[in-house]
Amino acid sequence: MQNGTRAALVTGSTSGIGLSIAQRFAAGGYDVAMNSFEADADVAEIVAAVAARGNGRVRYFRADLADAVQAHGLVGAVIAEFGRLDVLVNNAGVQKVAPVEELPPADWDRIRAISLDSAFHTIRAALPGMAARGWGRIINIASAHGLRASPFKSAYVATKHGVVGLTKAVALEAAEKGVTVNAICPGYVWTPLVAEQVRDQARVHGLSEDRVVREVMLAPQPTRQFVQPEEIAELAAYLCGDAARSITGSAISIDGGWTAK
Repeated sequence: MQNGTRAALVTGSTSGIGLSIAQRFAAGGYDVAMNSFEADADVAEIVAAVAARGNGRVRYFRADLADAVQAHGLVGAVIAEFGRLDVLVNNAGVQKVAPVEELPPADWDRIRAISLDSAFHTIRAALPGMAARGWGRIINIASAHGLRASPFKSAYVATKHGVVGLTKAVALEAAEKGVTVNAICPGYVWTPLVAEQVRDQARVHGLSEDRVVREVMLAPQPTRQFVQPEEIAELAAYLCGDAARSITGSAISIDGGWTAK
């Protein structure tokens, strides 16, 4: 740590929600560890653009979070680079839309491994150091689907419910250690992942992509608007502040009113 700078790791942070969170933390003066499975050269411009937003160090750590060894080792690599890890944001996730009887077991395994198992492995590696220093923030990006279900998303819904449960359990364990653990549960956010879902849903429902957006994707959200990635980033930044020290074990919805119904 340099001059009191806190270090944050954001998994799955070269696009979408994760990228917005990395950008927000960099602008806030954090040392930021970005992560994806892409080759270093393929993300060099993205990492440089994030670094340009602040004065802290920004580094890229390649790891396939479907692999337990790489997921656990990612935290160790970040600590070796920055000297500590103060904020962990488990954002990495994948999606597959299909009826449960048509969902390949390999897709189930990969969705679970990336969306749920990797959060366990990174938390397990990061929590001891946070607890030893008496301060830490763990933020798991869950989903409205961690609180509600939708058809054709059995693996995603199951794993996001699991993320919420993991959040609550670890929050109780860390409650007296100065470490808060929360889940952010977004509704539909316009990201590359959602764009892919639109195409999949169009295929499953036999609708045009425009109709999928109006009649399927945004139908549950009373605002009829996509959540923007920057909104998630601002909430993550707030949860890392001292004013949020009593918020722990929470599944915080940011979903245009979806789960209010």
